Amino acid sequence: MKRSLVWPALLWATTLVASPAQALQVVATLPSLAALAREVAGSYAAVECLLSPRQDPHYADARPNLILSLHRADLLVVNGLELEVGWLPGLARQARNPKIQTGAAGYFDASMAVLRLQVPGQVDRAMGDIHPGGNPHFHLDPRAAAHIAVALGKSLSTLDPAHAAEYAKNASVLSARLRALAAEIAQRFAALPEAERRLAVYHDSLVYLVDWLHLKQVIAVEPRPGIPPDPGHLAKVVATVRTTGARALVQEEYYPRAASDQVAKLTGMRVAVVAGGPQFSANQRYEDYVRGVAKTLYEALHGGP
Repeated sequence: MKRSLVWPALLWATTLVASPAQALQVVATLPSLAALAREVAGSYAAVECLLSPRQDPHYADARPNLILSLHRADLLVVNGLELEVGWLPGLARQARNPKIQTGAAGYFDASMAVLRLQVPGQVDRAMGDIHPGGNPHFHLDPRAAAHIAVALGKSLSTLDPAHAAEYAKNASVLSARLRALAAEIAQRFAALPEAERRLAVYHDSLVYLVDWLHLKQVIAVEPRPGIPPDPGHLAKVVATVRTTGARALVQEEYYPRAASDQVAKLTGMRVAVVAGGPQFSANQRYEDYVRGVAKTLYEALHGGP
């Protein structure tokens, strides 16, 4: 009961201290999006990230500081494709900020700027954590990030026309760098022999990376997205890995390791654990994050540098 009395007072207080002279307040749900927004916005916006790379983006705790961040935001940058549907809508409603509600000028859906993969037909609960609009895990594809950067520049320009030229320039420069990075890394992976291009995953979250680098995903440890594996499915994973000769099992650090380690022990394959995004709080750039993931993946597939 006390919380319901305190929150309106806190939100009212933050409204009082807001000033038009302040830089734009940008809040992004994911570290990858926050890192891109920071580069496009430059010195004209303060960028904050709601989640850390160690947090599963499907889930988040409704902490009071997240609500306050959303209340102060001029622009909310979301991944979209229902990735944050389990936690963000409720927080956004509690934030009482009309500027960042769906459809407002301060609401940016990154998925609208990318070419979506794995768009399903009919969807039902038996299929697991399936996203009707397509696979939402495009954060590891710098080609997608290049398009997002340009779209972010346009969105920031709408909110802050006085600095539109700077946003457009920053977005263009970043987009060009990301396209060059995508080509550079793809060229290195293209030299891998066919036997070193097969991998397994824990969650079906690498589809965009696999498409970008022309790799082959043979199976996922989860029988369906979001469903933990049972012994029968793990036996299927082991058999598939042995049959296909997949060299690596790749997963983000926020997924449990036990099942992956068991598969690796039984097959001799390597487990490659990658961060869920750049270390935004340490000012890591998106490009450096992608390079790190690519290095980890290449070494797992190739057996060394």
